[in-house]
Amino acid sequence: MSIEKLIEVLSLLPQATFETVIMTFASAILSSVLGFPLGIYLYTTSPAGLSPYHSSKFPSRRIAYNVVSRVVNLLRSLPFIILMILLIPFTRLIVRTSIGPAAVIIPLSIAAAPFVARVAESAFAEVDKGVITAARAIGANNFQIIMKVLIPEAMPSLVSGLALTIINLISYSAMAGALGGGGLGDLAIRYGYYRFRVDVTIAAVIIILMLVEIVQITGTVISGKLHARR
Repeated sequence: MSIEKLIEVLSLLPQATFETVIMTFASAILSSVLGFPLGIYLYTTSPAGLSPYHSSKFPSRRIAYNVVSRVVNLLRSLPFIILMILLIPFTRLIVRTSIGPAAVIIPLSIAAAPFVARVAESAFAEVDKGVITAARAIGANNFQIIMKVLIPEAMPSLVSGLALTIINLISYSAMAGALGGGGLGDLAIRYGYYRFRVDVTIAAVIIILMLVEIVQITGTVISGKLHARR
């Protein structure tokens, strides 16, 4: 590769990388806001949860749990590209456009929220039942158990799950480039694939892999420190 082409490739990367980082972390925050309460609900009302639906005298509670669980499973199994296309009218309603980094944040958040919900549900299910029993023995209600027992005890697993969610969002944001979503995926397609610039595509892939590695290492370190404090 000539010096001129190298400089050209390097000049394209900062903006695309910035867009990918913004899309990823903004959607990670929004998906956590949406998915975390869902995870708490799914765990507390599951058969092994704090208030299992089968212990309720009201059939509506069982119906609500089943509906929420099925919707979460459906959204998790839906391919992101299809979900992004289906959400174009909603995205345009929210951000006044269906292309660009800002528009991609909406489908990214909705796609990741069910994943966050299942991660949170699984993390809470791993908490030692003896700790919950001890909390009940001293008179703690469900809200107090969730805030003072479940969340602190499950925090290492939650952090690991959040890191995995961010990694998935990085890959989703790259796929969004196929529909003009911006970021490194858009750079690899428009400047790499369409213009037969393999060097641009390789550079974009390298940056994506670096971002994934940074997130994975950070998540592992933080999770390990939280484990050590328990």
